[in-house]
Amino acid sequence: MSMNLVTLLYLIASVCFIQALKGLSHPSTARRGNAFGMGGMALAIVTTIALIIKLKSEAMGAPLGYGLVILGVVVGGGIGAYLARTVEMTKMPELVAAMHSLIGLAAVCIAVAAVSEPWAFNIAAHDIAIPFGNRLELFIGTFVGAITFSGSVIAFGKLSGKYKFRLFQGQPVSFQGQHFLNLALAILMVGFGLIFCFAPGIEPAWTAFVLMAIIAFVLGVLIIIPIGGADMPVVVSMLNSYSGWAAAGIGFSLNNSMLIIAGSLVGSSGAILSYIMCKAMNRSFFNVILGGFGGDPTVAVAGGAQAARPVKSGSADDAAFLMSNAETVIIVPGYGLAVARAQHALKELTEKLTHKGVIVKYAIHPVAGRMPGHMNVLLAEAEVPYDQVFEMEDINGEFAQADVVLVLGANDVVNPAAKDPTSSIAGMPILEVYKAKTVIVNKRSMASGYAGLDNELFYMDKTMMVFGDAKKVIEEMVKAVE
Repeated sequence: MSMNLVTLLYLIASVCFIQALKGLSHPSTARRGNAFGMGGMALAIVTTIALIIKLKSEAMGAPLGYGLVILGVVVGGGIGAYLARTVEMTKMPELVAAMHSLIGLAAVCIAVAAVSEPWAFNIAAHDIAIPFGNRLELFIGTFVGAITFSGSVIAFGKLSGKYKFRLFQGQPVSFQGQHFLNLALAILMVGFGLIFCFAPGIEPAWTAFVLMAIIAFVLGVLIIIPIGGADMPVVVSMLNSYSGWAAAGIGFSLNNSMLIIAGSLVGSSGAILSYIMCKAMNRSFFNVILGGFGGDPTVAVAGGAQAARPVKSGSADDAAFLMSNAETVIIVPGYGLAVARAQHALKELTEKLTHKGVIVKYAIHPVAGRMPGHMNVLLAEAEVPYDQVFEMEDINGEFAQADVVLVLGANDVVNPAAKDPTSSIAGMPILEVYKAKTVIVNKRSMASGYAGLDNELFYMDKTMMVFGDAKKVIEEMVKAVE
């Protein structure tokens, strides 16, 4: 295989990745986008294996060692396919975090191998030192990859919510002088990295390199632990960006155009998504990058103390009666809907209401659930028509005219406290459910959301609480509508 052909195939794969991003920008074209992404990645993998065989043949006289590469592809691909087919929708956020961690770890491992045997990667000959430019690229790829790995591991633990280890708890972990410690470690990390880059002689400065990597692993933990569960959607998109930049940095070191292009696409799109998420949550983009945000753990205690206030409650039959006699119903899905796996029952309820002449729409907040687009994917799994699903900017103006709004497991994204300048979520754009004529809220209990704040919406005269598992409650609604 000639290098011209390799470059051409990499270019085709890159075009596929660009088309994948374009397709994933809208639910109606998401399947096509995924197909482009899978096709591009398959082409890139096959081309890379063929390139390895070619280089090995030229260097050794025979294709040695590529069997391990193929074995890795088969085993890794098999594990990935199994996880993708068996993962529950509620577990998708932590799966994404786990995948990000593997990308970061892979970047670190490749960097270690490149520093150890640069001639194997065509970086430098046996008796020639690694060029400064390559050392700088390896330094950047290593520390970004290390931060991505350890940060993603913490995010995985926080998202899963089933580990007792303190750092994996949803509440932020903060301590006195945390930001100064992060700054000091960052300066040390850069210092050791520069020592590695400027070290004279053929032998690499392993001590500086290893210390730089260790500090980066620690920084990844310290950046994520002060972030609360309410901000996890931003964390997921941020780590997605980090993993892309780590891959791009290693791509420069290996002179691999495919890694550079794919990593840059993931890094830039993840950064843009992080910015959108920050805007949707009224967070500072730079604070997110530096790990300097997250809810105040004392707020959760205060919110919990107010949970004993009286509320108006009703049954599924009452809710079904109100929706059946309405002209317009807006449904706000939240993480509680995902936990109960109630999306299919919800679609059936929507069909029943539509058959009775009720106009039904879905309102999606950008950070509803535990990862960007979580609710969109959930509804797509139930084959909810795309023309019924609306983003926050498009639907907010319609709540005032809506007869009934049904909130399913959502909390912070509908909390009117965001309009209070003294609130910890002040300024956060919300779905303006409180403007509707009647509000029905389904929750298991009066527990506060990830932000730890009491929700004034639940105590309004226009609001009726329907307690219980979302799937069971919705199924009862379906029967009552008939």
